[in-house]
Amino acid sequence: MGEIPSCRLEMGMKPFHFCGIDYAGPLHILPYRRRGVRSIKSYICLFICLVTKAVHIELASDLSTESFLSAFKRFLSRRGPVGVLYSDCGTNFVGAKSYLDNLYKLLSSEEYNNRFANELRDKRIEWKLNPPSAPHFGGIWESNVRCVKMHLLRVVGANCSHTKNANGTRTNRSDIELATTIGYEL
Repeated sequence: MGEIPSCRLEMGMKPFHFCGIDYAGPLHILPYRRRGVRSIKSYICLFICLVTKAVHIELASDLSTESFLSAFKRFLSRRGPVGVLYSDCGTNFVGAKSYLDNLYKLLSSEEYNNRFANELRDKRIEWKLNPPSAPHFGGIWESNVRCVKMHLLRVVGANCSHTKNANGTRTNRSDIELATTIGYEL
């Protein structure tokens, strides 16, 4: 058996400082409940803390880079800055990494080298991609993908409703956040 990566053994860091990302799905979501409404294909973007194994779930409309970046922005606004991201070599992750690298190059250029740019550059996120054709490198988030899919299918069923749950009441996102931070798997 191989060595545990050093990022999994770091203590004293805030949750999600070392984070793994993966997609699950597709899910078929009903935008609203009426007769004849077609379901929309959506995906789950999972953010897994590599130290505490906490899971943060975001909904993505498709597998594009723009959709991932919007899910990533929602994640950052909820959880705060991230130090190191680990992901597979999916085209949306590679595209997002190159987009952020180009943004960092622009911010570190001479014309934008003021105080604000220095602050952003100091908090740079390091992104590490798994080697191509090596899904076993991301075993911790791949196992969480399986758990989330299994529990979602058990709780929700084949079709998900985007705005309301089965009782007709709105789902409280803080309940999901509380369950995942405590360590329960959804």
